[in-house]
Parts: sequence; structure tokens; C-alpha cells
Amino acid sequence: MKRITLLATLMLAVASVVAQQNIGMVDVATVSPCVVDNDVEFLLDAPNAGQVLLRADWMQAPVPMTRRESDNKWYYKSENLAPGLYTYTYNVDGTTIIDPSSIYSMRDVGQLFTYFIISGDYADNYMIQDIPHGTVSQQWYDSSAMGYARRLTIYTPAGYETGNRSYPVLYLLHGMGGDETAWNELGRASVILDNLIAAGKAEPMIVVMPNGNVAQQAAPGSSPRGLVAVNFHEPRTCNGEYESAFGEIIDFVDTHYRTHRDAAHRAIAGLSMGGYHSYYISANMPTMFRYVGLFSPAINARASHPIYSDMDAKLVTLLDNGLSLYWIAIGKDDFLYDEVSQLRAHLTAMQFPFTYRESTLGHQWSNWRLYLTEFLPLLFKK
Repeated sequence: MKRITLLATLMLAVASVVAQQNIGMVDVATVSPCVVDNDVEFLLDAPNAGQVLLRADWMQAPVPMTRRESDNKWYYKSENLAPGLYTYTYNVDGTTIIDPSSIYSMRDVGQLFTYFIISGDYADNYMIQDIPHGTVSQQWYDSSAMGYARRLTIYTPAGYETGNRSYPVLYLLHGMGGDETAWNELGRASVILDNLIAAGKAEPMIVVMPNGNVAQQAAPGSSPRGLVAVNFHEPRTCNGEYESAFGEIIDFVDTHYRTHRDAAHRAIAGLSMGGYHSYYISANMPTMFRYVGLFSPAINARASHPIYSDMDAKLVTLLDNGLSLYWIAIGKDDFLYDEVSQLRAHLTAMQFPFTYRESTLGHQWSNWRLYLTEFLPLLFKK
């Protein structure tokens, strides 16, 4: 009887190991990246490689790594990085890979990147703290305009489930190639919201992150389309359909969540293509939003559609309906800088008030996370 019990125990132990998928029980011996203060060391164990490049979002161009004689590993040290969240990849003899020594990766459109965080200053908002946390859920709504169900990512602040109060709503829109997961996974939106709300720097709010690609029901792998290849430029993008149907999303949120259903408690903001959408949606729905944020936005219409016409008159109507904040931000090295400069000049000539924020760097998440941390505290002030 004891032998049977021991055998059963061993079989359960083996089954448990197999269920972990890491059947070989291989541990990663190389520690990379290694962050000490603001210096970061990278190590890659690729003994047969002829060349290894480090590509990172804080660099203008990839840099070569050197083979270290002491252990035959590829090595690079980046010194004195400012606080922030950084992403990188390796290029090994022409093939791009993420760091096999780190489990911390994120998807941007169709590529994976390894990331790390250097704490301090505004980057502390990207770190999970010991504070009350909100809830991130993914909800499906039926779109009569599109003809199929579509998915939203929705953040509700700490205490929403146990309370009965109503909240203001921010509609936060992603860029081209992104989807309803982008702002939360790449932008750390829920982490930033938790930290700012707990610190009393931002009002508790609901944040709705829709999918701005008309041809997508949901992020890759999360819809009936299955495990499809990721397409940076989905069909029917920026053609007016999404902006015209945006009222469906607002109606769904107001019906299913405890929201304040007036313009004073409603904001819209987005990055790049999401800024494009925010620009046109807010102008065409002038009684819906008091707060508008354009982060590195595309501005010029990419198609012919009534939603893109008569913008000056629409902007005047938006202003006349009590606009509280029109916030524009872009990096000085962004490829959309001239397009945004033209918008600023045009708004100034119209005597249309706006707040402008110019940062360093280009068209990248380093800027958009920062813009979100600065934009949120400006919303829904009494």
C-alpha cells in the first residue's frame, strides 16, 4: 500500500513538472539587462554569432556589442540613462530577437521588444506601487455600423466595483498598427492611472481604450479571425468610418457603466492615428467632449469623407460649446512635427485657444507615456 502511495506521489510530481511546459527545467544563467543606478549592462550568450547589434529606443541607430573575453558573451554598457521605460532588441547576424535572458517583453504592432524601467522622476508612475488598484477588463459591444462585435479595453478605478458613484470618462485612442491592448500594455495606462489617482494628482475616472481599426474586431489572436499575420496598415483605416461610428462606443459605455453623461465629464485623446481620430471626432461631436488631447497627431485628412470637411466651422462650434482644454504635444524629432506646426499656426490665426507641449525625441512611446502622465491631471477639474 505504501509503494502504491509513493508511486502515485511520484506520478503527480512528474505530471506537475510536465504541466509547466518548461520540460527541460532550463534556468537562465545570464542576467540581462543589469541595471545599476542609471547604468545598464547587456549580456547575450551567443557563442557562434559573428556580429550582434543592440537596437534601443534611446539610440539614434543600432550599436555593435563586443565579445567579452572572460566568458565569450556579447557585452554592451549604456551609461547614465535618465529615468524612464526603455525597450530594446538584439540583431544577431541579421536576425532580430528579444533578450532571451529577460521575461519582460511587450508587443508593438508585429514585433516583440524587451523592456526595463529606470526608476525616478516621472518614471515612478510606470512602476506598480503598493496602492489601491483599478480593474482592467475587456468588453465586447455590438457595432451596427461595422456589422460585427468589437472589443474594448476598459479601466475602472479602485473602488468602482464596491461603490455606487458615477465617474467621468476618458476615451484613449491608439496609433496606426495598434489595437485595444496598446495603451494598456505599451503605454502602461492602468499603472499610470493607479499611481496618479492614489497620489491625488488625477481624478478617479473610467478610461475606455477602443480598437481604432475598422477591419479588426479585436487585437490579433483575440477575434474569430484567429492567429492572423499582423498588418501595420489595416484596410479602411482613417477613411471616416470609425469617426462616424464613435457614438456607438459612447452609448455602450454610458449604458453599461456608471458614468457622468455630459461633456464636462468626458474627454478624448490619442496618439498618432489616435490623435487624428480625436481631432476629427471631437470636432464632429462638439457637445460630447470638453477635453481633447492630441499626442503626436496626424492631422491632414487621409481620405475624402464628410467627417473631414468644414473643420474650421466645426472647431468654432466645439469652442462655443464650452471647450475646457485643447492639449497638443509632440517631440521635436517627430516626422509629424511640420504637420502639427501647421495646425498650431492655423489655430492661432483662428484665435482658437490651445495648450502646447514640445518634448525631445520622436514618434515613440517614450513620449506618449510622458504625455499621458501630464494630461491626466488636467482633466475634470471643478
